[in-house]
Order: sequence, then structure tokens, then C-alpha cells
Amino acid sequence: MKKQLATFRRKTIALSELEQLIEPPLHTYEDFAQRIIQLEEDKVLSMVKAKGRNNRTPSLAFQYRINKSLLMEDYHKQLQSYRTTLHPLIDLDDYYSKDPAVFQNDLVFLSMIDNYLRTEGLPIEPVPAPERSYQLAGDEKWIVEKGGKEVLERIKLFDALKIIPVSEPLMFAVNPYKMQVADQYHLVVENKTTYQGLLPALPDTMFSTLIYGSGKAVIKSIEQFSMQYPVKASHHFFYFGDLDKEGIAIWHHFHHKQSALPALPFYLACLQKTPAKGKVYQQENLQALQNFLSYFSKAEEQQTIQALIDDGMYHPQETLKTKELQQIWRESDWTSLI
Repeated sequence: MKKQLATFRRKTIALSELEQLIEPPLHTYEDFAQRIIQLEEDKVLSMVKAKGRNNRTPSLAFQYRINKSLLMEDYHKQLQSYRTTLHPLIDLDDYYSKDPAVFQNDLVFLSMIDNYLRTEGLPIEPVPAPERSYQLAGDEKWIVEKGGKEVLERIKLFDALKIIPVSEPLMFAVNPYKMQVADQYHLVVENKTTYQGLLPALPDTMFSTLIYGSGKAVIKSIEQFSMQYPVKASHHFFYFGDLDKEGIAIWHHFHHKQSALPALPFYLACLQKTPAKGKVYQQENLQALQNFLSYFSKAEEQQTIQALIDDGMYHPQETLKTKELQQIWRESDWTSLI
């Protein structure tokens, strides 16, 4: 019951709500009252005086204040105890700042991971996520589809367990003249038309690759980049997508997976064109828009994009013709944007 009180959504709880927390339900009022009085004596619950007490025997308050700091102290002691029993490579630090329910939900998997580490140790060879998932949890879908990746990241073991992400292969073209340089540049474009238009110009640019984003697919497939392009260098990514709510949101989510600057020369060229009307059905991500606008140094540029979004207008990538795309890519000063 203390675990349930620690995770209760409010700091106060009604007597009727306390009854619902007890599992299995107690058969008599006296048994229930003794349980609550014990929590009062343990200072886990304290009476909200303004609400008063009932007239039954023993008497209980109609509402209680939950001493969550005391409950968290017990929870932290529990974590300390598990530190001594689980494998030393299982890092529990992240749980100290989380709801105790997270740890309780993860505990069954921590036990499985503990067993794997004690019998197998850390793996030497990387394997696909479903294979490692089955080894750890007896469920090939656990890592990718059932929250296993988040559990392994919380205990700081995802990388150490050498898991190959399962995603569609990253689609890109390579500039052979720029594969050996120390600083390498990569352009991600959202749409196929733009990719095809830029492709002939790739050898004439300072970029090492041109990556086809295929809409949202690149958010996942970028995980494959280091394996598909195992070139040791300082890698810099630029992103160019539709100048609309969804295009900006895709950049935002991609940027969280792989740091990527908006390809400003392309976007600025779009702003010189007549916008199109439509896509009012798209959902706006305010945080994504704010982050995107912060890369535009001039206030009028930011205002133009904001007004564009507010008015339900947009610029598709196709607003820039092939020759214009290629010229911008070849002639822009990309290093100054880093």
C-alpha cells in the first residue's frame, strides 16, 4: 500500500480512495481502520483537520495528507538494497529521480538482465535487436516494441549490450572525392524529387553524402549511418524539408536523434517564392517551430515563417527547381553555418 501511496497522483487522498487502494479488499471496517491507523502512526498519513473525522470506532479522517518524502525515503532504501543484489553493471541511479512505479514495472526485466549478465557476461559481437531481446527477456519484440530499449537506456546498458537497431536501411549517395577528408558534410532531404534533383550535383559539392529522408523514415533509419558509412571523421549534418508544420516537426525529431542544422540557404530561397495554400490538417509542434526559427538570424525571416504557418500556407521543397537547387548547393558557404 505504501508503494501505491508513493505514486498516488495527488498529495492528499480521501478515505474512500484509500479503501480502493487496499488489495485484496478487507472484509471488516475494523481491519481497514487498523491498517490506516498504522499508517498514521508511521507518519505516512496525516489528517487534514479541516475535513474532520468520522463517528465510527476506530475513528478515521475523511481526508489525509500523504507524506511522500517519507515514502520516497523508503523507496531509496529499497534501491540501495537492490544495488547489493543485482549485477554491478546494472546502474540504478536513474531510478532515484523517477516515480517508484517505474522501478516496480522494470524490476522483472532487471532480474532477467541480471541473470543474463551473470551467465553470459557482456557480449563481444553485436547482434540485431530481436535476437538480443530474446536472449534477455525471452521475447524478440521486447526491445523494439515493448519498452525494452528504454529500460536498457535507464540502466545504461543499451550500448554495452551491442544491439544492432532494427530499421529500414538508410538511403544515400556517396561523393567519392570527399570520403577521406577530416570534416565531412551530409545533406538530408525529405522528398524524393529533391533528392533526384540534387544527386547529379553531389560530386561538385563539399558534401560527402546526399541522404534521402523519405519523410519520417529517416528519424529511425539514421541509426544505421555509422554502420553503413563507417568512415572516421567529424561529421556535420544539414536537413532540408518542406517548409510546413510537418516538415519542421520531422527536422525537430531527427535533430534529437542526430544533430542536424536546418539547411538555411535552401529555406531562405524558398521564402523568396510564392507560398502555396493547404495542409491545414497538419498538427503544429510549437517547440519544434520555436527551435527551427532560432536558426534564422533575422527577425523578419522568423516573422515570415511564423506568419506562413499561422496562415495555413507552406513551401514544398519542389518550389525550388532542379537548376536552382543545384546552384544553391554548390555555391553556398556551408562551413560558415557550423
